[in-house]
Amino acid sequence: MGKVGNDKLAQGQPTTWLVYCRPGFESDALAELEHHAEAYGMATVPKRGEGWVSLESQDGEPINGLHRQAAFDRLIFARQSLIALPMLVLEREDRLTPLRGAIQASGWSFEEIVHEVPDTNDGKALAGLTKALAKPMASILKKSGALRRKAGGRRLHLFWSSGECVHVAMSFPGNRSELLNGIRRLKFPSRAPSHSTLKLEEAWHEFVPRDEWEERLGSHMQAADLGAAPGGWTWQLVHRGIYVYAIDNGPMDRQLMDSGQVEHLKEDGFVWEPPQRLDWLVCDIVDKPIRVTAMVERWLERRWCREAIFNLKLPMKRRWEEVNKCLGRLEASLGQAGVRATLRCRHLYHDREEVTVHVRLLD
Repeated sequence: MGKVGNDKLAQGQPTTWLVYCRPGFESDALAELEHHAEAYGMATVPKRGEGWVSLESQDGEPINGLHRQAAFDRLIFARQSLIALPMLVLEREDRLTPLRGAIQASGWSFEEIVHEVPDTNDGKALAGLTKALAKPMASILKKSGALRRKAGGRRLHLFWSSGECVHVAMSFPGNRSELLNGIRRLKFPSRAPSHSTLKLEEAWHEFVPRDEWEERLGSHMQAADLGAAPGGWTWQLVHRGIYVYAIDNGPMDRQLMDSGQVEHLKEDGFVWEPPQRLDWLVCDIVDKPIRVTAMVERWLERRWCREAIFNLKLPMKRRWEEVNKCLGRLEASLGQAGVRATLRCRHLYHDREEVTVHVRLLD
């Protein structure tokens, strides 16, 4: 029979906020969640594993309100955001019976079931188990009526941190990642000059709705790529038919230069100014995040571009604090300058020790 850490599971209350994150960034994801919990006024108990973290309400209060308040689109280090029951510990001999009991006790209904694992080697080793359990689990829950055709788009997540430990969790449309494990895997374009190209492609998928690409990423637009060499991000722009000012003292890929869409200027990206207003600014310069933020501030306050995507390279420790400081400074500066804009930030799958920021001016 399965075991739980307390009796809340029997009551069916989702008292835990569970998020997935990149392994190695658990402290940053947890610091971000605790920031939101403090702002919401909820006392919580933190827990963490490899590739995931959670907050459990200290007094057993349902976590739904906090989960809604700290919407997924506002989170930076989370790949997925779920409400969950306390972790269930299973016996190897029978995993299905206690799982069914926990889900039935919750009273939840849903349209889909997904089995997920941490983004680690140990997690990948669980693929056989989750595959073996998927069909019988779906059959049992369909017969019980929990898995149904119409259930408000809700999705049941069974997150296996080991073969014996599973989080029974729920997600809601509009407040979750639609991707399995919250990961967007992209194929590297063979003609691109560096793998960094995937960071910009993923950023577009994350921040620009696909049905707006023709309007906002259309041919005959103009962009600046600061710190462009050898051209990974420039390649994405050229591939969309956009003309690029590539700003970097280093050499650019020859095929990109042969496209006729790139003007390579061997200048300092921190001081270069565009000859006219551009559609896009993109920047993947390796420098202190606060210095990059200050440079982007200048572009946006002077309205030198309509949209910007840039990366902030993070320190080894207190990364959440550094990102929060930079974003707070940028929002304050734009507000003082009277510049209306939307701002989002995400630690993307193809990012490493950096986060990606998107800003779109509204006037």
